[in-house]
Amino acid sequence: MKRITAWPTAPATATAPELALRPWRLEDSAALVDLYRDEALRHWTSVALDDETGADHWVREQQRGWSEGNRFGFAVVEAREGEGAGAEVAEGRPLGHVVRKGISPDSPSAEVGYWTAAPARGRGVAPRALHALTDWAFATFATDGLTRLELLHQVDNTASCRVAQKCGYDLSAHLPASPPAFPLDGHVHVRVRAD
Repeated sequence: MKRITAWPTAPATATAPELALRPWRLEDSAALVDLYRDEALRHWTSVALDDETGADHWVREQQRGWSEGNRFGFAVVEAREGEGAGAEVAEGRPLGHVVRKGISPDSPSAEVGYWTAAPARGRGVAPRALHALTDWAFATFATDGLTRLELLHQVDNTASCRVAQKCGYDLSAHLPASPPAFPLDGHVHVRVRAD
């Protein structure tokens, strides 16, 4: 399995600090429970984290994905001054989540996903984090043949549609609803690695 030693970062802007993406930790569980009290977050995600036991389980699933090499979930946090690229010690309350998932060793494609915590919305966190994840995924897994990333969301999630487009993910297809897991039609956005 590929050894990953550098974590993605998103540079600071004139109005927002640098972001660091780092693997989820069990110490994040209490913050996750607090973040999941937000009805909008619960509406758009497929899990409900109601207590620390559930949050611990979710974090362990993220960690299992890393160890198995089939899911790379990152907590998005503000980087501390001087951390920069590759910092494994980024601290702070999570502002969001980005993930590369749906990985098959025989496929040049994978899926990405994200969510943003209520206090971080409207600050450019989602597009900066998704852009950092996308660049990291294409650079880290280029030798494994990764050439295409897909992003899926419900058609009524206009904010996710805007983030996808800001990050160069073109609308590629419409998906029909598939209740109960996917009660509404969806969009598929695609970004292809530039060589």
